[in-house]
Amino acid sequence: MTDSAAAPERPSLEGLEEKWSDAWEASGLYRFERAVSRSDVFSIDTPPPTVSGSLHVGHVFSYTHTDIVARYQRMRGKSVFYPMGWDDNGLPTERRVQNYYGVRCDPSLPYDPAFKPPAPGGKRQQPISRRNFIELCELLTGDDEKQFEHMWRRLGLSVDWSMTYTTIGAAAQRASQTAFLRLAQRGEAYQSEAPTMWDVTFGTAVANAEVVDKEVSGNFYTLAFGDVLIETTRPELLPACVALVAHPDDERYAPLVGTEVETPLFKVKIPVIAHPLAAPDKGTGIAMVCTFGDVTDVQWWRDASLPTRTIVGRDGRVLPLDFATLPTAEPQTAQKLMDELVGKTMHSARELLLERLTEAGALRGEPRPTTRPVKFYEKGDRPLEVVSSRQWFIRTLDHRTELLERGEELRWTPSYMKARYDDWVRGLNADWLISRQRFFGVPFPVWYPVSAEREPDYDSPIFADEATLPIDPSDACPPGYPEEQRGKPNGFVGDKDVMDTWATSSLTPQLVTGWLTDPELFAQTFPMDLRPQAHDIIRTWLFATVVRSHLEHGVLPWKSTALSGWILDPDRKKMSKSQGNVVTPTHLLDDFGADAVRYWAANGRPGTDTAFDTKQMKIGRRLATKLLNATRFVLGFEPGGAVTAPYDCALLTSIAGVVSECTTALDALDYTTALNRAERFFWLFCDDYLELVKARAYAGDASAQATLRQALDVLTRLLAPFLPFVTEEVWSWSHEGSVHRAPWPADLATDGDAELVPAASAAIAAIRKAKSAARLSPRTEVARITVTGPSVAAFRAVADDLRDASHAAELSFAESDEIVATVEE
Repeated sequence: MTDSAAAPERPSLEGLEEKWSDAWEASGLYRFERAVSRSDVFSIDTPPPTVSGSLHVGHVFSYTHTDIVARYQRMRGKSVFYPMGWDDNGLPTERRVQNYYGVRCDPSLPYDPAFKPPAPGGKRQQPISRRNFIELCELLTGDDEKQFEHMWRRLGLSVDWSMTYTTIGAAAQRASQTAFLRLAQRGEAYQSEAPTMWDVTFGTAVANAEVVDKEVSGNFYTLAFGDVLIETTRPELLPACVALVAHPDDERYAPLVGTEVETPLFKVKIPVIAHPLAAPDKGTGIAMVCTFGDVTDVQWWRDASLPTRTIVGRDGRVLPLDFATLPTAEPQTAQKLMDELVGKTMHSARELLLERLTEAGALRGEPRPTTRPVKFYEKGDRPLEVVSSRQWFIRTLDHRTELLERGEELRWTPSYMKARYDDWVRGLNADWLISRQRFFGVPFPVWYPVSAEREPDYDSPIFADEATLPIDPSDACPPGYPEEQRGKPNGFVGDKDVMDTWATSSLTPQLVTGWLTDPELFAQTFPMDLRPQAHDIIRTWLFATVVRSHLEHGVLPWKSTALSGWILDPDRKKMSKSQGNVVTPTHLLDDFGADAVRYWAANGRPGTDTAFDTKQMKIGRRLATKLLNATRFVLGFEPGGAVTAPYDCALLTSIAGVVSECTTALDALDYTTALNRAERFFWLFCDDYLELVKARAYAGDASAQATLRQALDVLTRLLAPFLPFVTEEVWSWSHEGSVHRAPWPADLATDGDAELVPAASAAIAAIRKAKSAARLSPRTEVARITVTGPSVAAFRAVADDLRDASHAAELSFAESDEIVATVEE
């Protein structure tokens, strides 16, 4: 009895996504099942996408790769732990809320319980309290998360939606605060007043890993410090100049080292020092040391124990400086000029100082145009400043050797990506700054005593008890203090900062595996098996997660990492929201279907940047359509019996080789090779084998019928991780249960002569070519066809099938170096 009755008369791809998404959810097909042992589990640390707008094709690209691995491991018999999370705290969310509602956070304002969200699109930037602002963040991210989940379900991600988490929820806050407290208790987390990179737009410190260099146009200006000329691109920092620096081997300035010179305009005496980081071939070979122009200034300042004269405020404007306390020859003149500068932007300060330097004859020559790399916060639009601020840090410099060893333990795909991690760790020059002066994030569970003079005692922090977590020190009180003492003399204040988003998302392995809440789950899933992510956040997310796991557990957080590349636009530029060149996936899913979009994504190799290409999506849709039609055709035959014919045995032997290649590739996380190999054989099966044995199958040949069924069954399973919807559909026509819970093909027959398969394909291709050249259709009956080639014995083994498929009354073969067919009508 055939199974064709179960297949639609005219099978179609339309409606399959909704049909099977609903069915999978209703059956709980992808729910994680606790296993007997850790070896029976495959756990994935899925990247929680930042919830700040909409998903784009870059997300579809990389998350499809992860899902392919998850589906494959499930078919290999693993209990797959595959949760999804939302990274919903941090600056991107705050910026989206500000722009969407037209509000800004003002922590000085009281909470308004009757506050109503403004209509979207407001331009007024209405000030609201911190708590009201956080409520808006939670409201908007909640809406975004629903849209994200809908998109992921439509794409066919086989995640366990019952385990969805967020990086701002109570569980995440408890995990983040607990991990922080334990680091602080061990001295691995500490607070320090230090020069830090600061984004004046967002009003927060940023970590080294979040900094990018951008080329900025500007000018070199030559300033005269008496007889010494220096070149600088930032003359506005002249009041903050604390030294001049030259290279120790630069003979031009050797006599000056150890002496003092006067700064122009302000007449402050400063030392001339030597340092190996000074560049003799840059500018005049001697430079200003200012507190602070850049990170090199910080190093010179620290190494030479120079004084601090900070003039750049957290808002990017000039701060006051008291020249009465400085070694200046003209304190009143210097102070008057300084007072004119106070409150100006750095640009306005530069213009004023250039004017005064020109009047004083201390500006020499014409400005020299230049472009130079300037540091920016990766999400910011203005150059970073270096300001002195009190921040929380996690020690990383002390652990560089151990972190490099962790990198050696980790399995990298592709392997060359490990170099990026090693370079980052070796180049560390500061501990990891984890505090941010923002609002929508995990609070530090810390308070500080306040003196009788209302000064917080930052050297005596009061840490929360783990049992009270999660906790917000702006609402809760430390042990022994009533709320009435908040901010009062001899009272307390809560830490106002929040943790950097990487300081919370770096704990996703602990958060999802039940570190603090479910010891059994934690034992079965941690350390995790796989961390998939983009290659551009190796220095942030991957590195930070390794740090946290190493410091808390003494192990890697996962065994393997798979790095995906970027999606490039037609101009070969990376697609990103900041570039404004992203493509959203909704219309692609409408036009081509999820399986076709997944097909395009799966053709992007690990770590390789891939061009956005709808042509490949069309190919993927054609593949899915062919699977529908081929399955309906094959199910029209009886299931068959024993496979005995040489060509049939050869095909099953060949497909066993394909399964082996696909298995090896997927075990190595090389999903592209696996897809390509399975797809090529599928087309050979449809275009050659199916056509060659069709006559036998129609005649009731049990061997042909059995081979058609067995081969299609295997090919459907090989394609299932890539094309989940169409494979589920065709599988349902002849099987109980889901193809995604079916076992991965194994133990296939291998006793056939696999060489018959390419020989048969080559022969039928030559026959088709010859008929085409003779302007005959493939079905035209002809008197005789002769096929010559080096595989005559193989041709003869499949002669009957070739004769039937070529519609020749007689078929003969002859030896030759090239496979050629000739037709006699």
